[in-house]
Amino acid sequence: MRLGPQLLYTLLFLLALDLSAQELKFNLKLTEAITAGNPVSVDITSFGLNVNNTSFQLFRLEKKNQIALLSQINKGGRVILNFATDKTLEAGEKNEFVLKVSESNEKGSSIGLQKDNEGVKLLANGKPILNYQTAMTYPPEGVNPIYRKSGFIHPLWSPSGEVLTRIQAPDHYHHYGIWGPWTKTQINGRPVDFWNLASGEGSVRFSKLLSMEEGEVYAGFTALQEHLDFGAKGEDQVAINEQLQVNAWNVDPSGSSYMIDYTTTINSPLDSGIVFDAYRYGGGIGMRMTEKWHKDNCTVLTSEGHDRLKADGTEARWCIVEGESASGRSGVLFMSHPGNRAHPEPMRVWPINANGDRGDMFFEFCPIRHDSWVIEKGKNYTLKYRMVVFDGGMTAERAEQHWKAFAQSPQAVLVK
Repeated sequence: MRLGPQLLYTLLFLLALDLSAQELKFNLKLTEAITAGNPVSVDITSFGLNVNNTSFQLFRLEKKNQIALLSQINKGGRVILNFATDKTLEAGEKNEFVLKVSESNEKGSSIGLQKDNEGVKLLANGKPILNYQTAMTYPPEGVNPIYRKSGFIHPLWSPSGEVLTRIQAPDHYHHYGIWGPWTKTQINGRPVDFWNLASGEGSVRFSKLLSMEEGEVYAGFTALQEHLDFGAKGEDQVAINEQLQVNAWNVDPSGSSYMIDYTTTINSPLDSGIVFDAYRYGGGIGMRMTEKWHKDNCTVLTSEGHDRLKADGTEARWCIVEGESASGRSGVLFMSHPGNRAHPEPMRVWPINANGDRGDMFFEFCPIRHDSWVIEKGKNYTLKYRMVVFDGGMTAERAEQHWKAFAQSPQAVLVK
């Protein structure tokens, strides 16, 4: 018997209501294994769950056992189920889960955020992970105030509390922790530099917070940043609107590392759009490292096996930057998503003799390093990055496991 469209819709709707009232069992299909200590995000919009004002508990099924997992549902637009894996999930195997309605909406969380007049701070177990600066930060007294800036991450702390970022270094007052302005750009053929603040051509500044969220698995925010063109006729004009989404994940029970997703979506309101010229600096994600790191105690390893002597200008899926710290060693694993422009992505890695042969450290994934990029009016362009911030060390094998977990998009299939 063939069902008419209206009857079929009604049956699916009733099924969705029934599932919401009881439980939802699904199998997770993977293209690569996801090792323990990595977050999983899966789109369950098509399942028709009523997620408004409803609390859920996720269980992993193993034989006759149900293992409770930390989970969090993102309800903004698409319905995304996020959870932390307690064991390695293998591709090609049956990875079954059940999502049940929970009796309580009150769930504990070891990850959260704090907002004040200066910015937004993300914390794990009460300890700070990173600070996003919303207030205007001015350079030291006696330095040209043209170097003022907002809309950047500093400090970034290691799990042991080591500050890994640096701002306003005397050699580069325009360096601000973790940030990503575009350098050589053109608007109607006129050059505009958003990176080198001393040029007076442009800057990137915080505009407003669009959202904040915290839960069992992650805490984060989305901020609107404006790329300002100071050379426009009349008032300064917004050349690029950027939505920066930053999420910190609660996935490592050992506490020796944490993960941060850094997703930037840009859009130009200009009729002419804007052109990003090919250059060794610009956009993506850049980080000026702590002044404690130099050529004698800071190392680099890329997914292609390049060290600090050879990494600059090459392409990579991931790059490990680490150095000495109070805990012995600390570092950051930077990962580029395969959906990014120019992936595997070109990098800027400061040479070992940088800054008067001191060998200070700067790293950047730079999607316009080798090729220019035309940004058309009204079109969204997204770049996704993930950082694993750690104490101790990071092996190439572990870095590759993290990247494979970040790179894939698991699919949830209903189990009847």
